[in-house]
Formats: sequence, C-alpha cells, structure tokens
Amino acid sequence: MSREFEKATRRQMMRAGLAVVGGIVAVSSASAEDKIAQAQVQYQQTPKDGNKCSTCVNFQPPNACKIVAGTINPNGWCIAYAPKEQTKG
Repeated sequence: MSREFEKATRRQMMRAGLAVVGGIVAVSSASAEDKIAQAQVQYQQTPKDGNKCSTCVNFQPPNACKIVAGTINPNGWCIAYAPKEQTKG
C-alpha cells in the first residue's frame, strides 16, 4: 500500500468516527423541543379503532410520548401510533 493511501484511509476513518460520535450526541440530547407538535400528528384525546396511546411503543407512562410533545392521555391516539408487539405467553 502506498503511504498516501494509508493516510487517506486513516483520515476517512477519523471523519467517520467523528460523524458517528456527533450523531450519538445529537440523538442523546433530544429534548421536548425536538418532539412533534400534537396538531401535526392529529393527536386526539380519544382512541381510534381500538388503538390508544397506552398500547403504542412510543407511550411513556403515566402521560408522555417519546415523539409527541405535551401531556398525552393514555386513551388518546395520533397518526404516529405504532402498536407494541404482543408477546405470546
């Protein structure tokens, strides 16, 4: 291998590593400001077709959501609804 190729490869790896670290920091520093407004996801206080926030993967008891801002009613619903996987028991 040529010395120039080795330097370029190390440089590329450093850049890639910094990009990964930057992405991790950005994701871990997510705050309420990064959440989606309730109006944007058509949030409503009542279930829809039997689906409700308390059965969504994004729901955080007692009344929050990982991706939607504000207070969330466990019996509410929005278009971001994603059902939790049912475990067979």
